[in-house]
Amino acid sequence: MNWINLITKYTPYNEQEKKDKEIILSCITMFDDVLSRNNAITHITSSAFVVNKTKDKVLVVHHNIYNSWSWTGGHADGEEDLLAVAIKELKEETGIKSVQPISSQIFALDILPVLGHIKQEKYVSAHLHLSVAFLIEADENEVLIVKEDENSDVKWIPIDEMTLYSNEPHMQKVYAKIISKLKKREKM
Repeated sequence: MNWINLITKYTPYNEQEKKDKEIILSCITMFDDVLSRNNAITHITSSAFVVNKTKDKVLVVHHNIYNSWSWTGGHADGEEDLLAVAIKELKEETGIKSVQPISSQIFALDILPVLGHIKQEKYVSAHLHLSVAFLIEADENEVLIVKEDENSDVKWIPIDEMTLYSNEPHMQKVYAKIISKLKKREKM
C-alpha cells in the first residue's frame, strides 16, 4: 500500500493521534520532500514497538543521542515502504534476525519533537519527526547486538516498566498509549 494511503487510512486511537494525523497529512501536502531528511523542518520516521511472543516484554535500545531507553526506528530517507524501514532499523539496531509484524498497518501515529543535537560531529537543528510506528514480534532468546554508533545497550524489559526506563516525558506518553492500545487489542 502507498505510504500516504497507509497514513490516510489509519484510524486514530485518541484525540492526540487525530490531531497529529491532520498535521501529518498537511505536511505531506505542504512539503514534497517530507519523506527525506532534506526537509530540515519535519520528516517521516518509522519505528518498531517490539514485543515478545507472550507480549509481556518489550525490546529497547539505549539511544546515544537522547541518553534514554527507547524503541528502535529511523528516518524513511526516501523509502516509501515504512514497515520495511521499521524492520530494517530494528534489525540494524539490535541484531535481531527473525521478526514478524503483528500487522502491516500502522499501530501508532505521533509528531515527535527533536531537540538540536550533534550527530557525526555536525549540528542538527531542532525539528519534528512525523512518526509512524508498527507493532512487531521478535524472539526474546535471539542474541542481541549493540549498534555502537547509535546505541550503548539493547535489552528486553517488562512491558509494564517501559515508561520507567524512558527519561523523555513526551516519549513516556507515547509508550503508555501504545501499551494501553496493545492491552486493549489483546483482550479482544
